[in-house]
Order: sequence, then structure tokens, then C-alpha cells
Amino acid sequence: MMYAKQLLILSASVLTLCQVCATVIALSLFVSAFAQANQAGAGAATSASAQDSQAIKITRSGSQPSRPAPAENFTGRVRVEPLFQADAPARANGARVTFEPGARTAWHSHPLGQILIVTAGTGRVQRWGDAVEEIRQGDVVWTPPGQKHWHGASANAAMTHIAITEQQSDGKRVEWMEKVSDEQYRAPTRAQGAPAGSVSGAQPRPSQRAIGDFSPKLAQLTDDVLYGDVWERPQLSKRDRSLATVAALIALNRPDQLRSHFARARTNGVTEEELIETITHMAFYAGWPNAVSAIAVAREVFEKK
Repeated sequence: MMYAKQLLILSASVLTLCQVCATVIALSLFVSAFAQANQAGAGAATSASAQDSQAIKITRSGSQPSRPAPAENFTGRVRVEPLFQADAPARANGARVTFEPGARTAWHSHPLGQILIVTAGTGRVQRWGDAVEEIRQGDVVWTPPGQKHWHGASANAAMTHIAITEQQSDGKRVEWMEKVSDEQYRAPTRAQGAPAGSVSGAQPRPSQRAIGDFSPKLAQLTDDVLYGDVWERPQLSKRDRSLATVAALIALNRPDQLRSHFARARTNGVTEEELIETITHMAFYAGWPNAVSAIAVAREVFEKK
């Protein structure tokens, strides 16, 4: 009887031990599975992060609002719209900068240089010691590293450019200096293609040649605002602007202005056939006398060529 009781106690102990072992094994398997799941999740997250860093990134227009440029480094009304920041290993930063007429930067330099892409209007740029140069839509300006310079709008027309600069390892990309004085800003500009040291006074622009001696302000506004800004706006091509202008001048019966604008239209890619067809079309809207007058002017202009 005593032996049977001891055997029963021993059996119960063995059963308890087996249950403990089973629990330990189950916990061990659970911990192992949990660790593998975490590793898989971490690996997936790392892989997703790596894929995201290699994906194409699109910053939508207007998603980065513009802000006023700091008054200590600019003269006049200037707004800066950030476009992109340097993301290692890249070093380039970009911004769209809009200058109201007469506005400009202070003198400054860039340790790794700067590229300006003029997207609208007419502006000015000058390196220290050189003449002021006029810049227009489509021009690309490269300023070498360390060169003291300034840039901004013309006196009578706004100007927008995209500025691209590279930054050093310490994040520095510009060294600001003193402001550009009114006297420095108003200095005469050098004619396009002229050698260094010469200015544009000896080569007046079209309106200056035509009416500058009699009405210099009207000539300046015509060259700077009409041709320097309006005709350079990207919303219409110069070819389309020529067609619109010719049509308006036909309707108004302005033969003197038509002469120059027929020639300008040809320069801007409008063919003689297209101009003659425009006159024919306008006859039904502007009247036969206006169309006949325009045809006479067109014949005169085309025969001279």
C-alpha cells in the first residue's frame, strides 16, 4: 500500500515536470517566432525606406509659398519661392526669385558659383569692376566662384529668375556684402556682344533710335516695358504676339506701325503667306479699306526684303 502511494506521487511529479517542459518549449517557440516577425518587419521597413529614397520626387507648383526677401540683403520689393534644397550627396539649392522694377540684390559672392536662368522680364547683372549688363528672358548667367556681383530687375520692368547655387560642406553658399547704391544701379548698360569696358550708349535700342531724341521717356518705356517685359512673357510665343499685334494694327488702320511689325513678324517666324491671309481674314472684321491699306504696306515691306 505504501509502495502504491509512492508510485502515485512519483507519477504526479513526472506529469507536472512534463507540463513545465511543454510550457517552456512553447514559450521558446513563441519568442523565436516573435523575433523572426520583428526582423522581417524591420527588414521590410528598411527596404521600403531605401526604395523611398530612390523614388522620383515631385514638388507641385505652388506647394512651397514664396516669402519676402530679407531687407538687409535686398533693395526694393523681392519675393523668393524655394524650389529645392540640397539632399546629400547633392549640393545644389534652387529658388525662384521675382524682382519688382528697380529691385536688386546687395553685392555678394558665392563660394561655389551660381547659375541664373531668366524666366520673365528684363534685368541687370554686374560683376565688380565691369559694366552693368542687361539680361532678358531665356538668358542663362554663370557667376564664377568668389566673384563679387549683384543682379536684379531693370528700372521699368520686373524680372524673375531661377537661382541655382551649390553649398559647401558647412552649408555656406553665399557671402553678403554692402548694398548696391542708386548710382551704381543706374550706370549705363553694356550692349550685347560689346567688349568689356564699353556701354550701350553708342548703340541705342530700336525705340531710342526712332523717338529717343524727341521723347526719351516714351522710348525707354517702349523698350523696357513693352518689348522688355510684355513681349518676353512666356504665356504667348513671340510669333503669336506678332499675329495679334498685326491684327490689331490692321483693325485700327495704323500703316506706320504696321511697317515695323510686319518686319518683326517675319523675324518671329510668321510667313508672308500667313500675314497676307491674316489681312484677308481681317477684311471681314475690320473693313475692306483697312485691309487694302494693310496689303499696300505688306507689299512695300516684303518687296524690300
